[in-house]
Amino acid sequence: MRFRALAALVTLGAGLLALWVIAAPAPLISSALHDGDAQRGKLIFDAGGCGSCHMTKGREDRLQLGGGRELKSPFGVFVAPNISPHMRDGIGSWQASDLANAMKRGASPKGEHYYPSFPYTTYAKSRLEDIADLMAYLRSLPAVEGRAPGHRLAFPFNQRWALGLWKALYLDAGDLPKIEGESDELTRGRYLTEALAHCAECHSGRDLLGGIRAGERYAGGPDLEGDGFVPNITQHESALGKWSLKDIDYLLDRGALPDGDYVGGSMADVVMNMAELPAADRSAIAAYIKSLPALPTSRKK
Repeated sequence: MRFRALAALVTLGAGLLALWVIAAPAPLISSALHDGDAQRGKLIFDAGGCGSCHMTKGREDRLQLGGGRELKSPFGVFVAPNISPHMRDGIGSWQASDLANAMKRGASPKGEHYYPSFPYTTYAKSRLEDIADLMAYLRSLPAVEGRAPGHRLAFPFNQRWALGLWKALYLDAGDLPKIEGESDELTRGRYLTEALAHCAECHSGRDLLGGIRAGERYAGGPDLEGDGFVPNITQHESALGKWSLKDIDYLLDRGALPDGDYVGGSMADVVMNMAELPAADRSAIAAYIKSLPALPTSRKK
């Protein structure tokens, strides 16, 4: 009997240890990255849509990154933090390696998990040199005083340690695969779309745990903030199948739809970011979107 009890305790202990190992944050690097280039970093900033989420609540200046924007979701309310170079309230004390660990591993400098409302599942595919450039650009922006309030999440979603298990299911930390025969334009568009612009984060169906369903990637899905349905952007005939490259490019540049209407809501913010990119990069994104396989619109619930 004692042996069985001891064996049960050992098994339980081993299980808890394995759970702790799986759930613990896994930083990518601890060494310093090279000094980045702020001019190149602006492109990464715009492509990644940093200003749209992190600009100071109640202001219109997308370079005042005091945070505070609330993102409502089925899991609770997430609040975008201050990422200005303020030494106390923002990320002024961070090294480029800290930003790399945040973007590619969803891990904070204190070793805590970030919630995937910060789309590190996309940013994980970004290049370290681009992150170094982004950090150089962020350091060039105004320091904004004041910390944003914390997230408002109920149990069990307020248990950060469990995000390690979530990451084990949904965070693919590998680089984007090379595709033989792919044109330089498509390669660039795929990188911008899949590693920075995080289009799939909004335009995909998700499961009950909030992970993107592989078979519904880019096939549309419910707006996680509860405001309607985000459209299918694959080449299905009911989606963008009849759109030309010029139609997609013009949408990214001006926000104009083929029928003469204009996009609104969060997509209007996306267009503001895309309009800042070089024309060649917008064309590359359009080419990649045009290459997406046709998928029927994903389930709405």
